[in-house]
Amino acid sequence: MDSDEQDRTRAPGQPSRAVQDYLKAIHSLGGAEQVVSPLAIAARLRVRAPSVTGMLRRLADAGWIAYEPGAGARLTAQGIAEARRVIRRHRLVELFLTRVLGLDWSEVDAEAEALEHAISPRLEQALAAHLGEPLEDPHGHPIPTREGAIARRDLLPLSAFRAGQRVVIREAKDDSPERLRRWQTLGLVPGATVAFLRHQPLDDLFEIQVGDRVVPVGSEGLAGLLGELVGPRPGGTGAGPGAAK
Repeated sequence: MDSDEQDRTRAPGQPSRAVQDYLKAIHSLGGAEQVVSPLAIAARLRVRAPSVTGMLRRLADAGWIAYEPGAGARLTAQGIAEARRVIRRHRLVELFLTRVLGLDWSEVDAEAEALEHAISPRLEQALAAHLGEPLEDPHGHPIPTREGAIARRDLLPLSAFRAGQRVVIREAKDDSPERLRRWQTLGLVPGATVAFLRHQPLDDLFEIQVGDRVVPVGSEGLAGLLGELVGPRPGGTGAGPGAAK
């Protein structure tokens, strides 16, 4: 799809799809709080670095970002607001597709990626109202409020936890449908409680319990899952990788 076709898919009065994609990418890389490098943006968007530099200059001229050549970009208040509007639409669409239309959680990211640009503010609010003003998408990611507020949580990768700890999964990275299907098969979904039974560092193997199932899995198999400690370790104080950031 070329740039003209992309612009025709966006809702009237909204920035171009390219602008929205850049703002969302910068936000996902932490650009609301810190400067993000052009190389990181290029990697996230899967585009060539030279094209990123030109786009960042245009975004800065339009007031979406503060741009420092040689350093990178940071979102302005205007840029943060627009990035979170796009994120809100994306996550509302994902939830609608799973909860109402019954699509699998491994399918909805790509669909929402296309639809997020064509949703008007009116339709956005209709979706939110129909879904009961939800707080999270199907992968556990927080949905920004209508005002642009987004929940902050102190989460750790599941591979950071150790034997004797119980962890509730809060978020699952949604960029790999195959991985999402695997996690669903194992019960490793947001809201599930995982008990870490054993860890064999030399073999990079965790033995975890999910419900009544005991599952052996390596750190790569847990990569992309974030969680938080629930309760102290038996016979301990709860200190450890999951107790504090």
